[in-house]
Formats: sequence, C-alpha cells, structure tokens
Amino acid sequence: MTPTRNPITRLRRRFQAWFESRMPRQDSAVLTQRNVYILPTRPGLMLGLTLLVLLIASINYQLNLGYLLTFMLTGAAIIGIHVCHGTLTGLTMHLIAPDACFAGTSVPLGIQLNNPSKRTRYGIGLAALGSGHWSWADVGPQGSSKVHISFVANTRGLQPIPTLTAETRFPLGTFRVWTVWRPAAQVLIYPAPEPHPPPLPPGEPRTGGAPTAQRHTTGEFDGVRAYRRGDPLKLIVWKKAAKSDDLVSRDAQQAQRLELWLDLASVEQSLRSRAAGAAREQALSRLCAWVLQAESRGLRYGMRLAGRELQPDSGPAHQKNCLQALALA
Repeated sequence: MTPTRNPITRLRRRFQAWFESRMPRQDSAVLTQRNVYILPTRPGLMLGLTLLVLLIASINYQLNLGYLLTFMLTGAAIIGIHVCHGTLTGLTMHLIAPDACFAGTSVPLGIQLNNPSKRTRYGIGLAALGSGHWSWADVGPQGSSKVHISFVANTRGLQPIPTLTAETRFPLGTFRVWTVWRPAAQVLIYPAPEPHPPPLPPGEPRTGGAPTAQRHTTGEFDGVRAYRRGDPLKLIVWKKAAKSDDLVSRDAQQAQRLELWLDLASVEQSLRSRAAGAAREQALSRLCAWVLQAESRGLRYGMRLAGRELQPDSGPAHQKNCLQALALA
C-alpha cells in the first residue's frame, strides 16, 4: 500500500482496517439485515432535495397537484428503498477455490450467488474492495448465478483472498445497498518467471555413472541431438521441431549419463552481486522459468532447494510440485 500524507485518507484506511478486522473470515456468506448496509446516492440526495422544494412550494401556494406529485414521488422512493434492500438480503455467496497463479498476473475468482426467493434479483455487482472493477449479474428465482472477478497478486507464496464487496442500486439508483465479505480461502502464488532466462544449466553425471560423461560445450542441457535416418518416431522431440525447421531426437545414451538439476544455491551464487533478498527472488524467478522451459521440451529435471530435493521427473504433476516448492521456498 502506498504511504500517503493525506490525513483523511489515512483515517479512512485505519477505519477500514478496523472494520475488516471485526469481520470473521468465511468462504460462504448469507446476507441478512446485520451485514447489509444502505445509504442514499447523489441522485437520491437530489431527489430528496427536490421533494422538499416541491413540498414547501405546495404548502405556500396551496397546490393540490403539487401535493399529489410530491407524495407520489415520495412513495415511489420509499418502495425503491425496500426493493433495493431486498435485492441483497437473503442472498447467499459462496467462493469457489481459486487455482494457483504466477505473481504479477490476475488471479481469477469464481463466486456463486444463490437466490432462495421466488423473485429475480437484478443488478448485483461484485468486486475486490477498492478495486473499482465490477462484475454484474442477475439471479433468477430460486436459482444461482456465477460471477467472475479478479485481483492482481504481486507477492509469491500462500496469499489471502482480498476483501470482497457486493452492491446493488436496483431499481431507481437512488440508494446504494452493499455488503463487505472476507473469504477464508487462500491462493498459492508462484514466482513470476524470468522474462528472458539464460539457457538451462549443463547436465550433471548420474550418481554411479561413467565419470567420462560429456557435458555440452554450449552450456545448455537439452538431451537431444540432430535427427538421424532410422530414428524411431517416439524419439523425435516434436515440440522442439515445431519451433524450427530441423528435426531433433532424444539422445538416449546422453540421457542415461546426465541428469538436469535446477539448484537454487548455485543460481543464488551466480547472482551474488545483488542484495540478498533480491538475489533470492531473482533466483526463484529463474528456476520458475527453467521449470516451464524444461517441461515444454519434455525433459526430465530435478530441483534442489534449501533442505529439500525433488528427484528428476517430468509431467504436469512434477511441474506442479516444483512450482509449489518455489512458491513456498
């Protein structure tokens, strides 16, 4: 949060923090008269001022039509208050558990609205509190509707879902009815992948393997070689071939000699010129990019973090385990 010298803004933030701290965290919320609030909008205040002027003019000049118009508009406004408050009251909101995302990207949230009453509820908006990015939906009688909103998470790790708010101004727009909701769920944020990472590190000889195993002179572990006539189709790396005009095959002998290891300590050592915290975050971002790169090329890779080691493997489950380890490192 950006520090500010405006005392009114600071006071408002303190009040909001105090208000939110009094609310229990829960993934489902039932809206009742205890947690639904209502205030007039600017058009509503102007309508009230207009009605007051009409009433005074009608009294001064004894205008029966003025009385009729004033009381009709007042009655419509009172009915509008009741309908507006009833649009949210009784509604149930349920948060659908979000999927893990990368830092700096939008985290999509799904919220299911359940309407137990026999009337349609119109114009219900949801957003992260203070974001101003609203998503609107109508909920049919005794039905449900799913609303998608998002927020940006800039910090890796297990992060809480921000405070959410729902509001409606249906039907006249003269009153705003809203509620505030603190979900209990958390979302796992992976490190942001480095935009232009260096090539993958060279492979390491397998434990107990031949000590004369060759490493790539280019410093890149790819486990592939140029296509040779007679190579079976299953050895061709189609993902790599799709990015270039040359066919390449997996080098089975090399794969037996070398293992690709992504080591946090060695990457941090290469970034030792940076500050301690910055080097670690940069190293995690680089490892994240390497995991995605190795997985896209169909390579087997392992990972070494502080006090933890994930054995070489490949596939979506292994990639997920590596990214989770990086997020929580």
